[in-house]
Amino acid sequence: MDASLPAPLGFPRERRIKQGRDFARAKVQGRRLAQGCLILNWVDLPPSDHSRLGVITGRKIGHAVIRSRARRLLREAFRLNQRCLAKPVDLVLVARGSIVGKAYSEVESD
Repeated sequence: MDASLPAPLGFPRERRIKQGRDFARAKVQGRRLAQGCLILNWVDLPPSDHSRLGVITGRKIGHAVIRSRARRLLREAFRLNQRCLAKPVDLVLVARGSIVGKAYSEVESD
């Protein structure tokens, strides 16, 4: 393989927030920003760690198909932009009702 090629932009399991205590830590100890169709909660990590993502979609957004689409859009936006983060963070994205019907480009800009 050519060493000049960038590493692929993956989203492996170790980059996902899965445990409730990590979601709670981001909410209680972290910083918060509401922007467009989502709410960001994040906690800074030591430089040796990788950024991780957790996505929350509540039932107020809509039925299962709509919630699943919202999760896919948010995960893809993180996957493609994870190298833009200045330092490693635990990032929790909470989808708001306005995400329904938005295109990927609109979600990514938010």
